Amino acid sequence: MAGKQKILIVDDDENIAELISLYLEKECFETHIAPDGAAALSLFHSLSPDLVLLDLMLPHVDGYQVCREIRKSAQTPVIMLSAKGEVFDKVLGLELGADDYIIKPFEPKELVARVRAVLRRYRPQEAAPPARTDTDVVRCEDLEISLTNYAVRYEGRPVEMPPKELELLYFIASHPNQVFTREQLLDHIWGYEYAGDTRTVDVHIKRLREKLKDKPSWSIATVWGVGYKFDLRA
Repeated sequence: MAGKQKILIVDDDENIAELISLYLEKECFETHIAPDGAAALSLFHSLSPDLVLLDLMLPHVDGYQVCREIRKSAQTPVIMLSAKGEVFDKVLGLELGADDYIIKPFEPKELVARVRAVLRRYRPQEAAPPARTDTDVVRCEDLEISLTNYAVRYEGRPVEMPPKELELLYFIASHPNQVFTREQLLDHIWGYEYAGDTRTVDVHIKRLREKLKDKPSWSIATVWGVGYKFDLRA
């Protein structure tokens, strides 16, 4: 029988951290609490959690920096928790690699649902089935996207991507020249239960373009007033 999934809770408010822990443990998760950013990074490397719940306003090392450090070495799902509800704060969190952003105060049951949704979407490389079929791989000039082992190669070199970025790239590249609205991409990649807005798609497209420059035979194209498509040219 598989062990419990480990959740690292990072929050300097002891009451909030304990409440989150209580609800998650009732749902059969194993929880660990870090009261600040430095402790969070230490626990992250020693525990290898399945998901991190990360408050932004932390002493010593803030949540943004913690997320940056995590993303240097791992693609572990990160859900940011913050009282900051401005669009700028949400976009910054997503640009740093967060998988979701929850505004305080929140309903504990909603938090648990978000945790489950993110974990369902995340499939680490080691859990991928060993068999590899052509239907799981998209190839075009200087680009290979594999959904089997969650890997991207560009110009012969591996490219690090969080799971949602890779899934978005794979989806549009596997439907070349088909235009998708932001709402359609949210539904396909993040699922109907996702409570974020369409700016999430824009942020992920921006990050893909930063990592993958257009080629003569393909590009990640914006269709103004509609959405995006993977433009594949003969």
